[in-house]
Amino acid sequence: MALITFASNEYKDKTVYAVAGSHTETVLKIAKANKIPLSFDCEDGECGSCLVHVGSIDKAKRTRMGGPLTAKEIDVLRGLGKISKEEIDTMAVTDLPTEWRLACQMIPRDEDILVEY
Repeated sequence: MALITFASNEYKDKTVYAVAGSHTETVLKIAKANKIPLSFDCEDGECGSCLVHVGSIDKAKRTRMGGPLTAKEIDVLRGLGKISKEEIDTMAVTDLPTEWRLACQMIPRDEDILVEY
């Protein structure tokens, strides 16, 4: 079971459990289920309104921090200027996603993460 800590300048941090390996529970679904006021509009990876910054709780350790980016997510993140072509190429080789993710597309893995929204 993974822990997700949701952090915002406007709200108190909240840590919740996420069932690792469910392959269906996105960060957005977990946030909604735990009444965390994360912004969203389309819930389908099209608009970018659920953009979050994701990091490892253990700052000394760089982990995968979620499953691979979807094609939609890559397109939206590029459009928002959050990732470059070079970063996309690097992600394909290293299996380490960018720290910017769409909460509606990101499925957590079995690591504790910090989600800033």
